[in-house]
Amino acid sequence: MYNEGIRTFTANGAITDKARVKLTSASTTVPVQVELAGAGEQHIGIAEFAAADGTLLSVKLRTYPGTHEGVATEALAVGAILYGAAAGGVKDTSDGTAIGISLEEATASGDIIEFIDFTVISTTADSVSQADAGNFTSAATVEAALQELYQNAISVQGFIPIPLATLREAAAFAVGNIAANGGLLASDTTPVLGPATASPLDGCQVVTWAASNNDPVIFQIPLPPDLDDAADIVIHTRIKSAGTTNAVGFTCDAYFNEGDTLVEDTGETNQTATWAEKIITIAAADVPAGAQTLSVSLTPAAHTTNAMYMSALWIEYKTKIKTS
Repeated sequence: MYNEGIRTFTANGAITDKARVKLTSASTTVPVQVELAGAGEQHIGIAEFAAADGTLLSVKLRTYPGTHEGVATEALAVGAILYGAAAGGVKDTSDGTAIGISLEEATASGDIIEFIDFTVISTTADSVSQADAGNFTSAATVEAALQELYQNAISVQGFIPIPLATLREAAAFAVGNIAANGGLLASDTTPVLGPATASPLDGCQVVTWAASNNDPVIFQIPLPPDLDDAADIVIHTRIKSAGTTNAVGFTCDAYFNEGDTLVEDTGETNQTATWAEKIITIAAADVPAGAQTLSVSLTPAAHTTNAMYMSALWIEYKTKIKTS
């Protein structure tokens, strides 16, 4: 058994001074062969000096007490987490499992730096790189990739569209009678549903409230099973004013499920003739556990001078991990 920290090996290929080396697979020489460790590869130790192919080489083993030296292949700072680089070098760009931490700055490729070796290979996710053979992410480490995956699984961008054609005019959540077509919006209702402009034609459907018209519209939706009922529900509107006198927006009355209490909120306003996304936030505290249905009435804010327009309506919510 070898009990010292520097051991003699046979160089398999030219070995540079202070290069990381690994054992050559199935070597039959005595001493056994070592070769340069590649990018992302673990090493057994550091070459004490340069050696030509086939010559003897002293290697300071990773298990040897104290610090080690390595050849930086890029500029890096003191305290940088190090990874194996090509041709036996070290770098701070994620590649494989982290091998140590730098005690010296490298100002350029080729600098020899002192570092503390991670004798126990790191298994923490933020210091283990991931290959991403399918090019699915720009994340370099397992931790970053997991965070990206969870951000996709648990996001505040859960989406529920509310088609404008499904809105109904209603008073106290009661739609009109059959003669009023059940409150469905049309070209002669208040508010009006129709193209943004008639000439030149812009087919984008827009709900228009004439100046001083504050008739509310309602919608009702089932809530998706991945909705996090401990988070806010946000109603998004795309609105504008016909001028700059009135700040247009909505007050919101909402009910969850059946027999729930009224939830009242006031949305953001837009006092310009430029389309803008404005929101109404239903606070998490007002969302009951197990909420499955949401009924909403939107009433325009006072706008006695300018007409009000809405071209889109949707809900965004925070998702939760799905269960079986």
